[in-house]
Amino acid sequence: MCKDHACNFDANLNRTLASRSTVVRHIGSGWSVPLTSERALPTVLATMMQTPEPELGWTSHFADVWAELGRVGRPGRVMRLDRGWSTVLTAISDEPLRVRNIGADVAVGDWVIPSADGGRVETVLERQSAFVRRASHEGNRAEAHTLAANIDVVFLVHGLNSPPNQRRLERELVLAFDSGARPVVVLSKLDLVEDPAVIDRSVKSLEEVALGVPVHAASGITHAGLETLRTYAAEGRTIALLGASGVGKSTLINALVGNDALRTNDVRMGDQRGRHTTTAAELVSLPSGGWLLDTPGVRAVSLWLSGEGIERAFADVFELMDHCRFRDCKHEDEPGCAVLAAIKAGTLPGVRLHSLKRLVAEEAALEDEQRVHLKAGDRRGVHRPRRQGRFS
Repeated sequence: MCKDHACNFDANLNRTLASRSTVVRHIGSGWSVPLTSERALPTVLATMMQTPEPELGWTSHFADVWAELGRVGRPGRVMRLDRGWSTVLTAISDEPLRVRNIGADVAVGDWVIPSADGGRVETVLERQSAFVRRASHEGNRAEAHTLAANIDVVFLVHGLNSPPNQRRLERELVLAFDSGARPVVVLSKLDLVEDPAVIDRSVKSLEEVALGVPVHAASGITHAGLETLRTYAAEGRTIALLGASGVGKSTLINALVGNDALRTNDVRMGDQRGRHTTTAAELVSLPSGGWLLDTPGVRAVSLWLSGEGIERAFADVFELMDHCRFRDCKHEDEPGCAVLAAIKAGTLPGVRLHSLKRLVAEEAALEDEQRVHLKAGDRRGVHRPRRQGRFS
């Protein structure tokens, strides 16, 4: 491992200078500098110093995107959003900038380039991943809402103090897989359950629909299981939390961060829901060397258009579909239906097929809503054709 980014800096500088000249000399640290470019060295060094640190989450993906833009400006990462304003960090040792999001679709975790005067976001670099759902307002149901961007791991948080909710987890897995991030299921509030058998049943219940996605139990109060969670956030990697209100997201964040970074309140006894303890989307530094994104007020999980999320979240059902006698099988009463045969044999819970059909129908309805918006000129973009041959 290189210390203080020296190796990364050396490698990038050498690549930048190598194309300038074949006549070189060596200076103190071992960098090869063209004799014909000595006057350009301060400019080259200044440009390299503006390259964001890997510890901020900068990857080769963003380096390539920035290079295509001509390496203009100085990229920074959005640490917090507050109604039209972005708090942007360009280097760990620098003071954050506060810039306006005028006409820019910005989410926490984005890499952006502020304008020359630092007054607004000039460019949002192409995202490596994005957690997207449909807008929460009824009047904007056909609009996308990006909860967070450039996430490496998504913690899908469920509380052990409530019965396991397989149907909610299925929805969350669809969103997580479509985001491009790696999903991990976290059963929080381990400290509230004393019976190991109850914990084991909850874990196994969610594992039934997780299909190989890791499921961990942890407590933000006793810190049990936290070391396992910390392994997902290191070396500049970014994690995000998604879960219903009151499942203990803020308590977990405080434990992972190591202080009361986010205020927490007790849940209401009547419905076990929290009282919106997080007021703004925010990126928080972790002692493990990574970053954590928290988004406020996420109660209902609603789908956006699925890329491969549904197929991956229901891989067991889609695998059976490939063995149906008819390619256009609707899995209702057709002869030779492998899905119905598995349900009859008890190897596939019937509720899995029902849940899949419901989510596909929901996605189809959303596509219809978007089609209306496209015709009215209210929305621009590429429309993905509706999936054929599964249930229609």
